[in-house]
Amino acid sequence: MILDNFALLLVLVSSFMACLALIQAHKIFQRTRFRRDDLSRVQSTHLRCTPRTGGVAVLLTIIGSFFYILPLDKAALAALTLLPVFLAGLAEDTGFNVSPRRRLIAAALSAALAIIILGIWIPPVDITGLDMLLTIPLLAIALTIFWATGICHAINLIDGIHGLAATTALLIATALALIAAGNGASTLAILSIAIAAALLGFLLLNWPFGLIFLGDAGAYCLGHLLVWLAIALSWYYPQVSGIALSLMFFWPVADTLLAIFRRLLLQRPISSPDRIHFHQMVMRGLIILSNGRLTKPVANPLTTLVLLPLISAPIVTAVILQDRPAAALVAWGIYGVIFWLTYALGVLFFRTGRAGARRHCRRRLGAGR
Repeated sequence: MILDNFALLLVLVSSFMACLALIQAHKIFQRTRFRRDDLSRVQSTHLRCTPRTGGVAVLLTIIGSFFYILPLDKAALAALTLLPVFLAGLAEDTGFNVSPRRRLIAAALSAALAIIILGIWIPPVDITGLDMLLTIPLLAIALTIFWATGICHAINLIDGIHGLAATTALLIATALALIAAGNGASTLAILSIAIAAALLGFLLLNWPFGLIFLGDAGAYCLGHLLVWLAIALSWYYPQVSGIALSLMFFWPVADTLLAIFRRLLLQRPISSPDRIHFHQMVMRGLIILSNGRLTKPVANPLTTLVLLPLISAPIVTAVILQDRPAAALVAWGIYGVIFWLTYALGVLFFRTGRAGARRHCRRRLGAGR
């Protein structure tokens, strides 16, 4: 099956119109028992109550395109693997307060369903030591569930700035399509392009004004779809390096690992929210550097543009190193060092800024005596 330009445009328009309908419906639903307001949450970066059901529109469009691209039975099975994580995410989006632990369990169930239905998992990656584990099916399956579950949660963690999670998913889907097409995996390429088109329709309303958000259902399910497209690509086309494909997910994975380390260091629960994710620091940094001239509604979408080179660099590197696992592993290390050093510099900037502000206040108080 080939998606022509008209079909791609139809996917984009369908996603856009579905999101637009949900925005209008939100005015009604926010007055029902499902009303939720995230403005009081510690990690909130927006100023108005916004529908978190954009992911529903995107997913309906994606699943619809899957039924057009794939045979009916395969499309239905693909949709079935999404069910646990979708329901858990949707329940959280509509105000039922599903804990992170339960959402992770749902993501793990979706990963297990994918393994059972598709009969695939992370294959050997041509890295000595790691392949010793991956050649043992039970260990490989366990690692696959852990990785797929982690990616779902990681995509959700970066869904705090207008366009950030959706743009990251869009770049990953586009890169997967390029690698798949270059290796003769036409069906996987078409599925990836369909995801990218649906995300474009959503982004027209999500960035820059943040009229609708992906929500947990959207972020978790996008992570599930993208990670299983990558696993399928490395399983059926061994010349494609699984390590290189994993590099596409560098940014959400790095941010998640940083959050875990930060909370352990502060002796706080790993699942506790905070306001010091990388993207949150960048947004506040933009406001500070502009001396307040950049307001929150402006700094929020601008943060995505600022982070775009950092997010896209590992994804582009994955495309370049798609058949070079050792080089891709080195790239993981290099980007990891860059990420941690950049974040450390950001922390130093804020600490210095606060110290400077305190000295400035003391001088003003002293002059007023």
